[in-house]
Amino acid sequence: MDTTKEEPKKTAKRDALQSIERRIQELWENERAFEINAPTIEEEPNDSIIHEKYPKHMSTFPYPYMNGRLHLGHFFTITKAEFATGYERMKGKRALFPMGFHCTGMPIKACADKLTRELEQFGPNFELPSNSELEDEIKDLSLNEGTNTKLGSVDSSGVATKAFQKKGKVAAKSTGQKFQFQIMRSSGVPDNEIAKFADANYWLYYFPPLAIKDCKAIGAKIDWRRSFITTDVNPYYDSFVRWQMNKLKVLNKVKFGERYTIYSPLDGQPCMDHDRQSGEGVGPQEYTGIKLKVLEWSKEAQSTFESLKELEGKNVFFVAATLRPETMYGQTNCFVGVDINYGLFKINENDIFLCTRRAARNMAFQGYSKERGIVDQIIEVKGSVLIGTKVSAPLSKYEQVYVLPMENVLATKGTGVVTSVPSDSPDDYATLQDLKKKAAYYKVDPSWVAFEPIPIIDTPTYGNLAAQTVCQQKKINSQKDRLLLAEAKELVYKEGFYNGTILVGDHKGKPVQEAKPLIKELLISTRQGFVYNEPESLVMSRSGDECVVALCDQWYLDYGEDEWKKQAEKCLSRLNTFGLETRHQFEKTLAWLNQWACARSYGLGSRLPWDPQYLVESLSDSTIYMAYYTVAHLLHGGILDGSKPGPLGIQASEMTDQVWEFIFSDGAYPENCSVPKEKLEKMKREFNYFYPLDLRVSGKDLIPNHLTFFIYNHVALFPENHWPLAVRSNGHLQLNREKMSKSTGNFMTGSDAVQKYGADATRITLADAGDAIEDANFEEATANAAILRLFTLKEWIEEQVKNSSSLRVGSKDNFHDRVFENEINKLIQQTTKAYDESLYRDALKYGFYELQSARDWYREVTLQEGMHKDLLFRWINVQALLLSPIAPHWSEYIWREVMSNDGLIIDAKFPEPSGQVDKELIEATVYVRKIVKTIRDLEISSQKKKKKGKSEDFNPEKPKELKIYVATRFPEWQDIAVEAMKQCYDEQSKTFDDVKIRQILSEREILKNKKTMPFVQEFKKKVNEFGAVSFDRSLLFNEYSTLHTVSSFLKRSLGYEKVLILRTVYAISEEEKRVAEVAVPGEPGILFRNINTS
Repeated sequence: MDTTKEEPKKTAKRDALQSIERRIQELWENERAFEINAPTIEEEPNDSIIHEKYPKHMSTFPYPYMNGRLHLGHFFTITKAEFATGYERMKGKRALFPMGFHCTGMPIKACADKLTRELEQFGPNFELPSNSELEDEIKDLSLNEGTNTKLGSVDSSGVATKAFQKKGKVAAKSTGQKFQFQIMRSSGVPDNEIAKFADANYWLYYFPPLAIKDCKAIGAKIDWRRSFITTDVNPYYDSFVRWQMNKLKVLNKVKFGERYTIYSPLDGQPCMDHDRQSGEGVGPQEYTGIKLKVLEWSKEAQSTFESLKELEGKNVFFVAATLRPETMYGQTNCFVGVDINYGLFKINENDIFLCTRRAARNMAFQGYSKERGIVDQIIEVKGSVLIGTKVSAPLSKYEQVYVLPMENVLATKGTGVVTSVPSDSPDDYATLQDLKKKAAYYKVDPSWVAFEPIPIIDTPTYGNLAAQTVCQQKKINSQKDRLLLAEAKELVYKEGFYNGTILVGDHKGKPVQEAKPLIKELLISTRQGFVYNEPESLVMSRSGDECVVALCDQWYLDYGEDEWKKQAEKCLSRLNTFGLETRHQFEKTLAWLNQWACARSYGLGSRLPWDPQYLVESLSDSTIYMAYYTVAHLLHGGILDGSKPGPLGIQASEMTDQVWEFIFSDGAYPENCSVPKEKLEKMKREFNYFYPLDLRVSGKDLIPNHLTFFIYNHVALFPENHWPLAVRSNGHLQLNREKMSKSTGNFMTGSDAVQKYGADATRITLADAGDAIEDANFEEATANAAILRLFTLKEWIEEQVKNSSSLRVGSKDNFHDRVFENEINKLIQQTTKAYDESLYRDALKYGFYELQSARDWYREVTLQEGMHKDLLFRWINVQALLLSPIAPHWSEYIWREVMSNDGLIIDAKFPEPSGQVDKELIEATVYVRKIVKTIRDLEISSQKKKKKGKSEDFNPEKPKELKIYVATRFPEWQDIAVEAMKQCYDEQSKTFDDVKIRQILSEREILKNKKTMPFVQEFKKKVNEFGAVSFDRSLLFNEYSTLHTVSSFLKRSLGYEKVLILRTVYAISEEEKRVAEVAVPGEPGILFRNINTS
């Protein structure tokens, strides 16, 4: 017979908590606890008083994109809305938290297309060939430009067709996988399911149910009846988006025209923020392209090009890109990078441009090529070959200048060709000086650099050769001084633009700000320049394509239009942003945001109603869907794709624009409407009750796009009383203080976290992770500690309830009882304030950690007489209630199953103090705890001195007595010093007049006291920290009486045979007098010694 004792599972505590969580979730499911409805018209027919009679709260979170499982970062943001929902519900409101699922846009379609190609390549079982064959397969799946002059094929309409494309850099980095099927496998998709994802619609049915499962597992208080998926797969949501877009067009918010936009040649459409793997928030940067005509090639270039018949009879231009067209009067040369590859590109029948291929690719989509989107390259050449070429520089006083080498030319910015204006560009000036000093080293003929800077702009600070002046001031000696040159550039450019005056040309005498656009127009009108755009920085589409800027005919939302912008700014001014940083980010976005393409031709979504060849892009169909939540449950009642009508029996085809207008905009009941008016009134009641939106929670990265669009669309489509009330933004979530990343393994899905730690421990750790806009941190050690704390507290509470007959009853008015109740009341107030301000880490601090510390103290100080049953049971209920928004499963269990309270805790009233918080009692409590710590610290200090051989014969292990000497007043010299500081303190500036303080102290003859100035310095620190209230040093409580009250506790907890509380006047021996002498009110003198018990 095996008598070995089975080892307890290391996860037993977690498992016990998870068992409770599953039971509680089943309870909520059966009770339909999170289904929240507006009051019916029968309950309250008057909309004007409904919110007063039935207060409400509606929170939302940006519906997650359904190309994978929800990760811990999703849960971090979700819980910000979810905690608020739980709290507001306990404050007596009908608190609604709905969630839908976003499927619009490119990502799902792009991934499905990749899988289709991989199925063709590797078969249904995705069997990879050998390594050498694999390389060929990857090449076949890639878009390798090589020497091919075409960047993807373009059909007759100018729309690029699809081509095989390799996985983009960012996606490869984030997954560590080469192929889409590997990514799916690593995401937990079974092998037998992967092939099904080649159908883009399959994603819409696979991931949303998993998201619902994950949210339920963490206990999210979501009304799932109101959930839906986007795109035209859901005909109800599709009709809602059609109404939105049609109304925006009627309001003249949607317009059509040529615009420069970030564009993916591979996808054949604009690439908006949500379509990007990298480069979110990047827009077009406009330059003036400058055409420097070739007059004579360098010898090496002549040799290279002499056989090229394509150049015969053609105009060849070096093309530079400048942000400062007003400075072109000062050109002395042109720069190229010697190691950069340049190309000669056919632009039309007569002109050839010389620039980088990257720039030519951008130009090809802006009308600067024979065929749109086609880069026709004649030859590629190194920059070194071009040095010494003679060109004509537009507007320059020099008829001909030379192409020269520059070390800092970037192939990834502009065209790779740089105009040189040494009078007003520190980089150009420094480089030109280098070339003059070291002509042989740089392989340039001295005659090529024999051009002096031309004064073209006069500035009050730096004169008319600003670049030369600043370079000399900063002692810049070379083009290699990059940091100093960056500083100089900023100084010169700002001074020139804001304070400069043009000295030459048609606009001589005009301020630079006025002349700049006029000179730009002059260059363009004389065909010496043109408008050129490129992305501000690298943008990669989700299909792995490097994006360009294209000039497209497209539908766009006219964000930035004056009147619309003013409305948005008005909304923002009334919006609660929970902090200035979020507000400032909104203000910056409103300042720059303008026209935004709202249509695309590839991906998933709803068709543009008036131009169905296009889809509504993903950041345009996701701006007001919060309104859709208010009626979704009535239309399709939790059927995500709207394939079946909901409780009202309304068909999707019946949801016309006029019907939506009736519901959302107080429109007239439509003529010949097939839906009975009372049904529409019911939907209208839901909308009017839950709107305006009380809280929108989101990551800070959505402020420059989605959240600002959210404001713009609400102010356009809804009356002011339905504009949103609050937006709370948060940072990204780190895991163990490192960025979450699949490639490094530092990654966790929401499901992983709940399985590993349980729902409540995960929720507590998310609450503890942080509340600011800076990045937060999920610490796994905190999650483990939460498991232990929850389990231990559960066990202790169960034990107390089980043995409640042993608890003290009767009067609960002794000092310790009053302190305990007072602390409960104080912590209720502090926790309430934290929840009100959405500071959930503080809510945990006060309503969980410090509340338990109060319990620990009470348990310790009442060890002799015992805890009072009524107070302890109140504490247990308060603990469950305060923690309920954050850890609802644990709280529900304690509330119902342990404490046998009626109803669900999520419906219980949030606790309120049982009385006024007694500040005198708080101060007395802090004082007692401070005294205990002080005595323990002094004992430790005495033993350290003993070890160092100093005279200390006290042994804390032997019988000992404690004398505490209480002072009734402060020393006279301290009172004089404090009064002097008070007289010399300026409360507005928070400063002291130190000279006057010393003068008063000298006059009162206490400056000679060696204790005076150290005391003054320490007291000033106290004032700086706590303010003018520090000058009042009187105690709120009776120190002597308080110490007498707790003397038995001090005796027991500190291990003393005898504790004496004495006035300082009763100090008799020299040792006692020395101790009593240092005592002041609030800081008694402490003397301990061993006693002889023989």
